[in-house]
Formats: sequence, C-alpha cells, structure tokens
Amino acid sequence: MRSAAGDPVTLFLCGDVMLGRGVDQILPCPGDPALEESSVRDARRYVELAEAANGPIPRPAGYSWPWGDALEVLDEAAPDVRVLNLETSVTRSREFAPGKPVHYRMNPANLPALAAVRPDVCVLANNHVLDFGVPGLTETLDALAGAGLDQAGAGRDEDEAWRPAVVALPGGGRVLVFAVAMPSSGVPATWAAAADRPGVACLPGPTRDAAARTLRHVRRVKRPGDIAVVSVHWGSNWGYEVEEDQAEFAHALVEGGVDLVHGHSSHHPRPVEVHRGRLILYGCGDLVDDYEGIAGYEEYRDDLRLLYFATVEAATGRLIELRMAPMRAVRMRLRHACPEDRAWLLATLDGICREFGARVAPAPGGTLALAPAA
Repeated sequence: MRSAAGDPVTLFLCGDVMLGRGVDQILPCPGDPALEESSVRDARRYVELAEAANGPIPRPAGYSWPWGDALEVLDEAAPDVRVLNLETSVTRSREFAPGKPVHYRMNPANLPALAAVRPDVCVLANNHVLDFGVPGLTETLDALAGAGLDQAGAGRDEDEAWRPAVVALPGGGRVLVFAVAMPSSGVPATWAAAADRPGVACLPGPTRDAAARTLRHVRRVKRPGDIAVVSVHWGSNWGYEVEEDQAEFAHALVEGGVDLVHGHSSHHPRPVEVHRGRLILYGCGDLVDDYEGIAGYEEYRDDLRLLYFATVEAATGRLIELRMAPMRAVRMRLRHACPEDRAWLLATLDGICREFGARVAPAPGGTLALAPAA
C-alpha cells in the first residue's frame, strides 16, 4: 500500500537473497544441481547439510517456503517500497564463469519464489549475477522483466546498468534505487558494464571520485520530492569493522543528495549510522541462503537475519524511524527469532553502532529500533 502524498514513506530493505544452489533444489522446479566447487559438486548436498543441522525439509517445498514468517512480518509492516539484493543468476545456463570458486543460479521456473515477497526492486549489482557469463545475465534480465520484476545495477550496456529503478509514490514523488558494486565484494573487474559490454554498475572502490561519479547519476534523475537510495555491494564477508574510506564514501553520498545508503555483501549485519539525518546501513547481512550446517564463523551467528524497515520523510528523505525484525534461518526457512536470539542481536548491534553515534533498543512486537546515542 503506497503512502498518500506527503505521508512518511516506509522502505523494506534487506541484504543478500540467494535463491540459487541449495534453495533452488527444494523449490517446485529445481534446476540442474551440478556445481564446480572444489569440494561440492551437487547443489543437493547443501540441502543435506541443512537437514542434518535442523531437520527434514519438504521437497518440493512451496514457493513461499524460504520466506516463512517474514511474509507475515511484511504484511503487518505494509512497507511502501521493497528492495532486496538478488544475489544469484536466474538462468538454465551450464556455462560456469571461469575463475570463480562459487556459482549461484536458480531455475527461471522458480521465480514465483521471488515474486512471493513482492519486491519492487531487485538489486543485481553483486558478485554472483554473472556467474554464468553474459548469456546468464541476459537470461536473468529477461526472466525478471517477464515476471514483472524491476531491477537496478545490471544491464546490457553501461547506461542500463546505471539506470535507477523508479518506484512512483502518490503525489508525484518517487523512490529512485541506484545500485553499484565494488571489487572488495568479489566482483571481477571484467564484469563492469561498458558502452558495448553487458555487466554491472561497478566502481573501483569507495573513493571520492567514485562518490562523485555516483552522484552525477543521481543528480541527473532526482527531482524535488524524490527519495534517492544507493544500494552498494561492498566489503568482506565477515567482521564488524567499517573501513574509514567506506564511511567517507557513504558520507559523501549523503552530503551530495542521497537519502539512504543500503549496503550489503557481509554474511551478518554490520553497523548502522545516521549522518545528517539520513540512514546508512553498512551491511544488512544475508536474508535467504543455503548456508545452514556449514561450519565456521559461528561467533557471528549468521543464522540470525534482519528485516529492515526505514521510515523517512517524503519531502526530505530524513529518517524518522528504523525498525529491525529479527529472524532465524531454520530448514532453509525464515522463522521468528526466539527471545534469547533477539537479545543476542540487540547486544551485538547496540555495541557495534555506538561508535557511529547510535544505539539499538528493544521495540514493540519483538523488533529492534535505532535511536540516537545519548
């Protein structure tokens, strides 16, 4: 339900949605399970690992299975705009991109699983959208368009890759979603879109020049009353540290007219900041994936996930409220986090956000809320 003219606008944002590999195998139309990983050659192995950790998974599961309780949370929150990072190719291609240790693909016939969450924008500027080369990217673009799903961050040429997704709001305002990726997240330099080459909107790093280039694209499109979001795939998979140049890049975007910075790539949530009244999410963590049962990095509790709901002023883009709904991935399905898990997330997030001038506190309905530091 879209807000009326002048009303606050609520955006749902999340990190990586990886409906390929093992998740694809439990859906009604599983694709080719073949993999070219060093230790796993069949995607069904990831289903077996998840089942060994938490119990049997129905096969086939329904298209809504991966979202589980998140669908109820989304219905209750009724966000005006839904933005997710779709970190998988949507293709039947068997042409694995050389030199990559991991490849993600989902069968286009399983796209109803993505449509189940009703995304307004699928961000494609990430390190898996070209896992099956240009043909896989082209099929991804065609499949999303055929399903009526908008995307940002990739295209058949540079202009299309940098073109924002536009979500109209009542009264003439719009939400503009630009998407970019950086090599620090594992995006090969050869994936950068060019005038004569399909690919992703790619920046060499979080530099001043990169911020200026991004802002030129924003300013060409943004009108008074628009809310500009820059979704950026960057940084390492693990750890809570935010590099100084990342913070400077995000600050430069906000100071240049961007209203919200939506960061992702890390497998767990990273700090949140409010700069000049605008929200910066440095890393939203994974949301849907097939990582259950894979050992390592347990201290980061990557089984815990967050749904982010940011409410901003329609006229200015200034943050009014950020709510976060804690979830836990169990049997490749999102479930409500238990009180102990919510408490762990609260303590962790509150601790890592303090140096950015913010605190995290309990909120109604088992959610967490961002508050300025005292």
